[in-house]
Amino acid sequence: MKPSEIRELNDEELSRVLEESRREIFNLRRQIQLGQSDNSARIRLLRKDIARIETEKTARANRAE
Repeated sequence: MKPSEIRELNDEELSRVLEESRREIFNLRRQIQLGQSDNSARIRLLRKDIARIETEKTARANRAE
């Protein structure tokens, strides 16, 4: 996701996307372990998305104070 897309989401959507990303990383890691997937690059992209979402959540919390 692009940072501009993340900024457009509301708090509930951010939480939902964050949870989905974490769940997808978990499933990808399990698939790679079992030899069912070779898509290890997707994990890196998801980790970056999670970091962007967490950064946006922190920025919103700081603006609210």
